[in-house]
Amino acid sequence: MRDWWLRALLVLQRPRPAFVALRDESKESVSDRSEPILAIVLLAGIAALLPSRAAGTYLDGGSYGGLVVAVWVFLAGCLYGGFGFFAFGALLYGGSKALGSQGTYRRSRHVLAFAAAPIALSLVLWPVKIALYGEALFRSGGSDHGVGAVVFDVLELGFLVWAAALLVVGVRAVHGWTWARAGAACAVAIVAAALLGFLLSL
Repeated sequence: MRDWWLRALLVLQRPRPAFVALRDESKESVSDRSEPILAIVLLAGIAALLPSRAAGTYLDGGSYGGLVVAVWVFLAGCLYGGFGFFAFGALLYGGSKALGSQGTYRRSRHVLAFAAAPIALSLVLWPVKIALYGEALFRSGGSDHGVGAVVFDVLELGFLVWAAALLVVGVRAVHGWTWARAGAACAVAIVAAALLGFLLSL
């Protein structure tokens, strides 16, 4: 299990060996990597939910406090992460299968989870954002606009692009495919995730 926790971290620096290890679908290997994968999925779900319009207007009613926001972000983010894990995992599996993959739906989900590590890592931006803007992050209008907000938006977009690139790297490593074939297998899942993120921001 320790090896899989290390791979969950090293996938950010040396992704290929971490993804190649996902070829092992023995019961022991699947069991050992379940906790790191769960952690990435939940953290990535929270990180993906925080920039949404729903989070940005949660305190508009004035009847909620910071603790309620924290609980809501955690619970809703976990649900969002779980939805993405299964739904986008299914799209990745379908895209890979259409291009000749012999892998399982479970392995596609695990590749997706490891590729989402940069999204989970993007949570490091939020203590800084909260220190700068406080509750304005969860209200419409307020001080969380301007150049600083644009900088944070660009950084968050960078984490998303990093995750998309890791997904292509992961599919290529697991299947031994060309870059073009791996990119084509990931295209539907990436576009669907981008579309959902855009809709949540409206």
